[in-house]
Amino acid sequence: MTAKNNNGHRKRLRERFLHYGFDGFLDYEIIELLLTFGTPMKDCKQMGKDVINKFKTLSGVINASPDELKQINGIGDTNSIYIKIIKEFNKRLSRETSSQNISLDSPEIIFNFLKERIGSEKKEYFTVIFIDSKNRLIIDDVSVGILNASLVHPREVFKKAILNNTSHVVIAHNHPSGDPNPSNEDIDTTKRLVEAGKILGISVIDHLIITESRFVSLKELNLI
Repeated sequence: MTAKNNNGHRKRLRERFLHYGFDGFLDYEIIELLLTFGTPMKDCKQMGKDVINKFKTLSGVINASPDELKQINGIGDTNSIYIKIIKEFNKRLSRETSSQNISLDSPEIIFNFLKERIGSEKKEYFTVIFIDSKNRLIIDDVSVGILNASLVHPREVFKKAILNNTSHVVIAHNHPSGDPNPSNEDIDTTKRLVEAGKILGISVIDHLIITESRFVSLKELNLI
C-alpha cells in the first residue's frame, strides 16, 4: 500500500470509528486502529492481523506483556506502552464505575468487582475490601505481593479498617496460574487474619481467590 493509499485507509478507519464506534469492526481492525496512533507512515493492517493471530482475542492482546507484544514485527515500545495504557485506563474506569453504590453481598458480586483489576494479572496481587454494615464499599486497597505471613501482616490489613471505621473486610488475591484452589499457606494466613479481626471487632467476611474466569470462596469451603 502506498503512503497516499495508507493515509486514506487510516482516515476511513478513523471516520468509521467516529461514526459507529466499534460496530462492524473485526478484532484485527480494532487493533489496527490502535496501532495507527503509534506507527506513523506505515500500513498497520498486517500487524493487526498478526497480533490477533498470536493472542487470539482482544482480551489476550490487552493482557499480553510489553515483551510479548514486541515479538510482533513492527510493534515497538510506543505501541506496546499504548496498549498497556488502554488496559490500565479500563481498569481505572471499571474501578470508578463499579464502586458506585454497589452492595458487595455475595462472592459472585465481589468476584465481578475484582476480576478486571487482578484476575488476569501475571503477578500475584493481594487486596482488602473495606465495607460498612450494609455491605457497601468504603475503600479498597491493592498491593503487589504473595499472600504470606511476611507480607500480609494483620497490622497492615486492619490499620486502614480502623482508620476508615470499617465494620467488615473481605480479603482477596489472584492466582496467576489459573487455578483458584487455596494452598495451605492461603488457608493458614486467612485463619490468622480472621482471629486478629475478632480481637479488633472487625469481621473477615470472606477470602476470595481469583483467576481471570473463576474464583473460590474460602467461606463457601467452610474455611472461615
